[in-house]
Amino acid sequence: MTMWTAVLVAAILCVALKGVGYLVPPRWFDAPAPSRITDLLTVALLSALVVVQALGLGQSIVVDARVPALLVAGGLLAMRAPFLVVVVAAAAVAAGLRALGWAA
Repeated sequence: MTMWTAVLVAAILCVALKGVGYLVPPRWFDAPAPSRITDLLTVALLSALVVVQALGLGQSIVVDARVPALLVAGGLLAMRAPFLVVVVAAAAVAAGLRALGWAA
């Protein structure tokens, strides 16, 4: 199987899965448990994406300037700072640490 065949098969499966999602009756998601699960699943997937992007470099785990920047962003979000302030502060922390030589 070539790479393009695998990409096409994966694309077709994604479209089919999305189509099956439209066939699920909406009343299945109206109950409290499925509603709570779908809410938490979204948060879990986003958190996993952030961790992989912040700590991953190929097949290894790397602790570099992104980790303190992520901690600063998390702290500012916990203090309910505006999102633009969070992004600018995290970028400034990462840029400062990289300027000091702590970079990936």
